[in-house]
Amino acid sequence: MNLSRSIFVSGGVPLQGNDQKLTVGLGDRAYDIILSDVLTAENLKPFAAGRSCMIVTDSNVGNLYLAETFSLLKDAGAASVATLAFQAGEEAKTLATVESICRTAVEKHLDRKSVIFGLGGGVPGDMAGFAAAIYMRGIDFVQLPTSLLAMVDSSIGGKTGCDLPEGKNLIGAFHQPLSVQIAADRLKTLPDEQYLCGLAEIIKCAAIMDEPFFAELEANVEKIRARDDGFTRRMILKTCTLKAKIVELDEKEGGIRAILNYGHTFGHALEKVSEFSILHGQGVAAGMCMVLEMGEKSGLIPGEVVRRQKALIRNTGLPESYDMDREKVYQALFSDKKTVGGKLRFVITPEMGHAEIVTFQPEVVREYLGI
Repeated sequence: MNLSRSIFVSGGVPLQGNDQKLTVGLGDRAYDIILSDVLTAENLKPFAAGRSCMIVTDSNVGNLYLAETFSLLKDAGAASVATLAFQAGEEAKTLATVESICRTAVEKHLDRKSVIFGLGGGVPGDMAGFAAAIYMRGIDFVQLPTSLLAMVDSSIGGKTGCDLPEGKNLIGAFHQPLSVQIAADRLKTLPDEQYLCGLAEIIKCAAIMDEPFFAELEANVEKIRARDDGFTRRMILKTCTLKAKIVELDEKEGGIRAILNYGHTFGHALEKVSEFSILHGQGVAAGMCMVLEMGEKSGLIPGEVVRRQKALIRNTGLPESYDMDREKVYQALFSDKKTVGGKLRFVITPEMGHAEIVTFQPEVVREYLGI
């Protein structure tokens, strides 16, 4: 088979004991990821005191946590606190929403010393970060993730942006936060399907970087299904540590960071074809299964690797596949930003804890899809 490879080998990254603070080491852009039981004014004070602040969230999270976060920022000494809550859902992740955030910032007199707080899951976090990246050519922002997916993935690494009708995250900027503040109690209001979306990203990180962690997930499926508090915190800390290490090595995805797109090439296509009725983590889980099957069929991935990953995805309650128009899925692949020069690039796992980036010829992908 005709393919090209860029090979990356990653071993396990150890947790820093029981410490609840992890540092993303990026020189003068370094920041801490703080995992606490609850969000506190004391933790917000270093970023809010004496500054004009703005909370950006969506309607779902706003109903739960906007008033509380507003009060905490006032208690933290913020000079003023503005708020904006847009309609929840991927459909709101548009340039129009970014414009509304920036115009509200102008209306509320935010200046270059102000700070935006992204409160919620991946969509509010991405939108708040992107608005902060472009407002007055860049102001500070802080991530306040409330979903498991945002806690372990989208809040870390400085990827911000919005969608176009042609595809996900096609407009954006790298803009690192001042801090990521993870409050574990926010997971209590998270629906099970959203919890599973975060779990898909956890499984992804383990599969591409840390076989012992993957084995730990396999051995604790009951705790995962029960949403055991202690094991959930363990998963959050471990996954954040793994992602932080990758971001330190490759901040702007010029090399190894691209392995974090495992499952995303097919996953984003599934999301688009479903008109985003499929949640991101569901798409990633099914996308991992699809690339595993294609890789096994092409002789690149051993059957045991395929079996273990698909079993963990299935046993934790995540989807392995979706029944949809595969021609449309194939066409959607070409609008993904990971496609370069019309070549379809995928991340595969030829062994547990090890990732490779491969370029498949279109006819190979079409054959796998049966079209």
